[in-house]
Amino acid sequence: MLAKSFLARGLFKASRPAMRSQVWQRAMSTQSPLSDPSRLAVLEAERTEDGVATIRFNDPNKLNALTAEMGDQFLEIIEELCGEGSKGLGAVVLTGTGRAFSAGGDINFLRDRHKDTPSRNAVVMRRFYERFLAVRRLPVPVVAAINGPAIGAGLCVALGADVRVAFDKAKLGVTFVQLGLHPGMGSTHFLPKIVGPQVAARMLLTGEVVSGAEAKKIGLVADSFDSPEACVAEAHALAAKMARAGPVSVRTCVRSLRMAQDEGLDRALWREADAQAQCYATEDYHDGVEAIAEKRPPVFTQREPLDDVVSRT
Repeated sequence: MLAKSFLARGLFKASRPAMRSQVWQRAMSTQSPLSDPSRLAVLEAERTEDGVATIRFNDPNKLNALTAEMGDQFLEIIEELCGEGSKGLGAVVLTGTGRAFSAGGDINFLRDRHKDTPSRNAVVMRRFYERFLAVRRLPVPVVAAINGPAIGAGLCVALGADVRVAFDKAKLGVTFVQLGLHPGMGSTHFLPKIVGPQVAARMLLTGEVVSGAEAKKIGLVADSFDSPEACVAEAHALAAKMARAGPVSVRTCVRSLRMAQDEGLDRALWREADAQAQCYATEDYHDGVEAIAEKRPPVFTQREPLDDVVSRT
């Protein structure tokens, strides 16, 4: 049961006003464009007395598809939890509302990329990654509770967490190539470190989708559970266990682990952004996106010959 909820810049859900801390009372009184109810729909967050904050993607009608607007709100929540909201914070759970964790990129956003230029798209995508991978700036452990499908960019956000748990039947995959798109949002950097280079290559190059139970076997998640509710509850229990440990030791350990994991990350993100920008300009990508909308298999035809540009020795 919630012991404390907080409202930061209009984004945080409040269920028991009497339990709000002074920090969140001050934040609640601050006027912001984010107090627009239409914007509150895509994210919600709450905090309990055990020091665990929960952030939920909250656009279930679109299976919590990631948008730039959602990313902006996500970034604001992260900044709040890195600042005033860090007081008493021990761990964070990241999950989704409804039957999905996140089904990936929003279809309209994906269509717009084909209409833009490669030079602009590289910057657009690098900024897009930055919004959601800000989760790694949190000073405390982050546990991703994959309660349903985590596909494409949706899974990439979970890869940015320190620990992942999943619903046994959740579907997980970095399915970018099935769209005619280079993988992005750090997937080529994090996935090999998590599951090893061979399994990562198989998943990235085929767009393979695995279940939560299978994800546990390959080390993609730490554990899996027989219901979405159990997944989220166990994620919270794990986060609470972390929050009960020595705060300084946990925060410094998180920093040590991430510093090692993030070596070369910025270079990988720019490489992915540039590669995605090239793919956005292709007809294969255009058909891949429309195939999703039309619920049909894509038809890829762009197999470019290189014999006239590769020097022979």
